Amino acid sequence: MKRYTIYFAAILTIFIKMTAVAVAQGGDQILDGIGETGMVARYVFDGDFKDWSRNGLHGKFQGTKASFVSDKQFTKVLSLAGGKDDFVVLPAQVLADLESISITGWMYLRAAQSGQYLFDFGQDITRHFAGTPTGTALQNGYMGIIAQKKAEVKNAVSSAVPLNKWVHLAIVVDIATGTMQTYLDGMPAGEVKDIPQELTEVFGQTGSKRTLYIGKSLLGGHVSLNALLHDFRIYRVPLNQNQIGMVYRNALKGVREDVASKNKAEDDLPRFPMNKAALYNAFLTGVADVTVETAIGELPRLPSYVVGTYKDGMVGPKVRVLWPAPTDNSAVAQQTAYTVTGRIPGTDLKPKAIITVKGKVKSKMPSLKLDAFHLDQVSLNTDVKQHQTKFIENRNKFIDTLAKSDPNSFLYMFRHAFGQKQPAGAQPLEVWDSQDIKLRGHATGHYLTAIAQAYASTGYDKALQSKFMGKMDTMVNVLYALSKLSGMPRQAGQASIADPAAVPYGPGKSAYDSDLSDEGIRTDYWNWGLGFISAYPPDQFIMLEHGAKYGGQKNQIWAPYYTLHKILAGLLDVYEVSENKKALQIAQGMGNWVYTRLNQVPTDTLIKMWNTYIAGEFGGMNEVMARLYRITGEENYLKTARLFDNIDMFYGNAAHAHGLAKNVDTFRGLHANQHIPQIVGSMELYRVSNEPQYYKIADNFWYKATNDYMYSIGGVAGARNPANAECFISEPATLYENGFSAGGQNETCATYNMLKLTSDLFMFDQRAELMDYYERGLYNHILASVAENSPANTYHVPLRAGSIKQFGNADMKGFTCCNGTAIESSTKLQNTIYFRSKDDQALYVNLYIPSTLHWTERGISVEQQTSFPKADQTALTIRGNGKFELHVRVPSWATKGFFVAINGVDQKIKAEPGTYLTLNRTWKDGDVINLKMPFQFHLDPVMDQPNMASLFYGPILLAAQEPAARKDWRKVTLDAKDIAKSIKGNPETLEFYIDDVLYKPFYDTYGRHSVYLDVSLK
Repeated sequence: MKRYTIYFAAILTIFIKMTAVAVAQGGDQILDGIGETGMVARYVFDGDFKDWSRNGLHGKFQGTKASFVSDKQFTKVLSLAGGKDDFVVLPAQVLADLESISITGWMYLRAAQSGQYLFDFGQDITRHFAGTPTGTALQNGYMGIIAQKKAEVKNAVSSAVPLNKWVHLAIVVDIATGTMQTYLDGMPAGEVKDIPQELTEVFGQTGSKRTLYIGKSLLGGHVSLNALLHDFRIYRVPLNQNQIGMVYRNALKGVREDVASKNKAEDDLPRFPMNKAALYNAFLTGVADVTVETAIGELPRLPSYVVGTYKDGMVGPKVRVLWPAPTDNSAVAQQTAYTVTGRIPGTDLKPKAIITVKGKVKSKMPSLKLDAFHLDQVSLNTDVKQHQTKFIENRNKFIDTLAKSDPNSFLYMFRHAFGQKQPAGAQPLEVWDSQDIKLRGHATGHYLTAIAQAYASTGYDKALQSKFMGKMDTMVNVLYALSKLSGMPRQAGQASIADPAAVPYGPGKSAYDSDLSDEGIRTDYWNWGLGFISAYPPDQFIMLEHGAKYGGQKNQIWAPYYTLHKILAGLLDVYEVSENKKALQIAQGMGNWVYTRLNQVPTDTLIKMWNTYIAGEFGGMNEVMARLYRITGEENYLKTARLFDNIDMFYGNAAHAHGLAKNVDTFRGLHANQHIPQIVGSMELYRVSNEPQYYKIADNFWYKATNDYMYSIGGVAGARNPANAECFISEPATLYENGFSAGGQNETCATYNMLKLTSDLFMFDQRAELMDYYERGLYNHILASVAENSPANTYHVPLRAGSIKQFGNADMKGFTCCNGTAIESSTKLQNTIYFRSKDDQALYVNLYIPSTLHWTERGISVEQQTSFPKADQTALTIRGNGKFELHVRVPSWATKGFFVAINGVDQKIKAEPGTYLTLNRTWKDGDVINLKMPFQFHLDPVMDQPNMASLFYGPILLAAQEPAARKDWRKVTLDAKDIAKSIKGNPETLEFYIDDVLYKPFYDTYGRHSVYLDVSLK
């Protein structure tokens, strides 16, 4: 899904100058060539003050009546006549989540009087950001103004804006370069340097009083703007001249905004010589060729890393090889042998993969070997020094805030959809659950899951646990009552429509629509079919079947099945922790509704639906329907799960010719979190069906995603090409060439879903690399995504030089998708520390986190005592007696050894990094297993630009603490034979220094940071 700083792809009417030719903006990945995650708000002013982005940051007119007038160029525009109450007020949330800011808009100025303001945003007249077309009492001209104190005002000045003609204005504040630039009709006009180092110096911290005017100054008594206005936009990124020019020219030429420059990168990163070997590659003399076998039709899985030979006997890491990435499987269409040549960036070395294609290759599909422990079987503990861990800190932030939450806020839009009265004092949620936002109800699903997990995890506080039981009961009872209204007569004898496939148009309407206003929403629930439950009427589901696209207009939709997945998953989570049968019945009723509708939809239509950008995003509907089948045994639910197969991605096409099932990368360039949950669903389908293709889809995807798309924190999205921060890069293994979007990287809920997929795969195949990735993503993204003193959390986690995390939703009253998954992630932090074999003869210790396991099935408990990662050892104390295998993970980063002692006696065991070590014996009460895994520093380079690398200490990503924003990558030089010689610090605090610059764990970093460094070895 997308963040609350994205535009609602809406139908925009753009008129060629002096004509009236409408052009539809169709809801694709970009807007005028600018990544959509960069937009905060857009006010077209064609008859109202609505925000046309998906953020719902609607403006209000201050006067008694707004004046909209006809216009030859833009049809209908806002007219401000210069009266004292003739201006627009925007909500303060517009200024949230900003590193830099850009303002663009069209203006037809009708008076030359100085003191007119196009906009003025800030705390007061001494701390504000403004634009004036004519100047102030102190200085004439078109100006951008930014001030952090009365005596520290910076103006970018040029000639005054011409009168009585449409002009395009843009004002850009670029914090990283310390400049403010103004533009007129796409061309630079004025510039000023040495502006405030942070926007918080101007706007204050989150929660500060902020006033935002369009058409008026914050200084009382100033004249108001006398002008026509059209298409006022606010961006959270500093636009460059090309981007501003694109906005200007497209509006004049009538170019479709959503296809303009679609495949162009939105900006350029610093470039490095392609023929210069970097990092360890500079010492490389050779690499080993590889041999691989595969079956006809299945592309071979080529190793991303091969053994290398280094100069003078130097010991270096395995070498990253970039192999060609075919878009089909024609190379393996028949039995043959062929050779693929790879490349190693900056070298002339050409490793080869000799591939043999056989008619059959023996490969036994894995079976389900492990079960997860229930959340109430594992508790988080303090470390060995009795300090709270980051896990406990984050858990408590979320648990405590959830405990204060009002279920009626999460039920508000459901009652609204069914035309029911709200309880006294009930307040609706905001952001993506606002009344007119088409995704409303998504947070309710996340909330159901979170309170279910909170209930299961709070056995340490029975009063707290009881609160969560009460919240679950309230939620389920209301949703159950509403679901029983659907398709049933309001009164005995009155007409109703019980068949979900026969839902008519809303009363008085001639088409299905997505109007959620009080005046336009349909509430005729008796016509919606039995079992329907949602925070909006069924129209969006039906419109998707008829080809509706993603956007904000009445004939557009926003991912109805995505929202439904969250609700159904939440209901099943409540059922599984509390055995609330009503929760299961609601899910079954809606499952039946979905089956009845989709079972009649032709396959080619389903293919189109599930490949429609955002509108067809269905979250993990395949997962939840397969799970519902697993719980109930009802075959129709399994059939429904299969109807959500994303055939193009899974199988290449309707003929199942290639796709992920045959190891073809079919997800390059796609929206990441639209598709990762579908892969999670594929694993659930494999679990219930044992059909091999579902496992292959998931396993092939995971391998490609973690090897060819992953940033150092474990995130997998953030493309400059295509111009969308939420997409996979356009070509695999080109992260530097096509990634590092200026709009952000690493959507947090994408990593949430990657961790779900990883643990699901591990229960079938106990490869240590799976839990190595889980540890990476958990410590360096999920833990790092939470604010220091509240449960506010990140949407994207930016990794460019001198970036800063932006946190939102501290009070849990306004959710984006990542705010939703955050309340899930932080209420189940213990869920993957341990797994058990299905026959209870083996225990897996996957993560080294202070905790206690209650293995009730065996009458055994295990207490893990450690200060990891501030210590490189852990102790496992067994309580109870019995014979079982204890499998402990030997991390891939543990290259300095992995040492085991049992009851104080060192064990002569050889442990290979990246494996599981098995300890098999009859365990006795009080046995203690000590594990020591010395940490060391290591670099994680970008696959296609190896001098760009992140620094790790063991599993922990270390971030350079930056004093200010910056454009350039931080350069460091390290000792080639032992990088630790260049680093000083204290492992017990995880604080280190390189050249007097502090490096801390990324999860403890809240200011400016550099995660990627330009590294040289000497």
